[in-house]
Amino acid sequence: MALAKEDEPQLFPEIVEAPRYSCAMGGAYAAALATFGSVPILHSGGGCGFAQNFGQSFASGLNSPGPVGGASTPCSTLVEEHVIFGGEDKLRKLIDSTIKLMPGDLYTVISACVPALIGDDVDAVISEFRDRAPLIHVKTSGFAGNSYKGYELYFDAVIDQLLKEQPVKKKTVNILGVVPTQNIFWKGDLRNLKQLLEKVGIEANIIFGDLNGLEALNRIPAAELNLVFSLWGINPAKKLAERFGTPYHIFPSLPIGPKDTTKFLQVLGDKFKISPDVIDRVVNGEERDAYRFTEYVGNILVVAIPHAYYAVVADSSTAIAVTKYATNELGFNPEIVIVTDDPPQEYREGIIRDLTEDLESVLKPKVVFEIDSHKIRLLLRNYTVQIVFASSMERYIAEKELGGALFLSVGFPAYDRLIVDRSYVGYRGGLNLMEDLMVKYGGPL
Repeated sequence: MALAKEDEPQLFPEIVEAPRYSCAMGGAYAAALATFGSVPILHSGGGCGFAQNFGQSFASGLNSPGPVGGASTPCSTLVEEHVIFGGEDKLRKLIDSTIKLMPGDLYTVISACVPALIGDDVDAVISEFRDRAPLIHVKTSGFAGNSYKGYELYFDAVIDQLLKEQPVKKKTVNILGVVPTQNIFWKGDLRNLKQLLEKVGIEANIIFGDLNGLEALNRIPAAELNLVFSLWGINPAKKLAERFGTPYHIFPSLPIGPKDTTKFLQVLGDKFKISPDVIDRVVNGEERDAYRFTEYVGNILVVAIPHAYYAVVADSSTAIAVTKYATNELGFNPEIVIVTDDPPQEYREGIIRDLTEDLESVLKPKVVFEIDSHKIRLLLRNYTVQIVFASSMERYIAEKELGGALFLSVGFPAYDRLIVDRSYVGYRGGLNLMEDLMVKYGGPL
């Protein structure tokens, strides 16, 4: 039956509905909170930081922002008076009181839109306190970009203002491109990645989530290699290469499941000249366990919903990882992949290749770059799928408008699940993804 005219979907090109990220300040703020021991100091309006409590932290798997996040974050709370007369004196008093009252290893001053518009000399104010405590300044006016850009700007500040030359430590790596909160599994993913690399003799500096945050930042120049797991880690890696000469290797995504994880370890084995016997020993043991446990979900996978058609709505890195695993390991059929992190134009052809050329399937997904949630909804309506891997914003669409398609939140925002240490990375990560998905349809057959 045709829709009545008033029920037909309408587009409003002058607005964007609910993009899957915050502003640049939100990304830098999340990175500062993820650096254990760092105290963020916001030079902004009062609502700028507190809004991130629900829009960034809580949206990332119902997480709290931590002991110095949310209402506990020092903020200059700029108002109309400061727009006219400037906010430098307010910031000066705020930094002074914060150092006195809030012990921290590092104080990260994050300036937002208002200071950029009125011309506050934030660097000059900060310079007055450098003999009292380590401070860095991240310039993140909202018009500078989205929260992924804020992640890059945070590293710009760390590299330019904090890091110093030091001897290179063999078989050590930095992990870049895993963006706190935007990757809803960032805590578990980084921990799993660190443990996986330890098995082949590589020490990983995960930076975020490490209980010695300032020490982890200071160790960055000592790495022999930087590993990049999304396009948002490329600019920090390039800057580190220019400043310290550290080479980097780019992976399009974190590895999920045995196939991608084995390829990942083999690449690192070549890079670090690790004996093939060492790599094979780890791979054989891990694959044996992973595939043995996969047999326990065999009936559900093969009988209940074999070769399901599916859609993915997520940031580029997550979309690539989930699509490869769902297609190459689970045997599902990709229909459409919607990339939501607004990647720069120069990276989009590469993302499309990663989403289509390395799939063990005759069917290749349609790849769309879209940030508007309304348009994403209309796109999904054009496909008949049995599974939707997306954000919690697509849950209603999957269950009510796509004929009751199975749904799993894998991307930001995720308001429908609590994520503390969950991870889909590595050999066991694929098992976790299967558990989370298949429990939804593994009832009586």
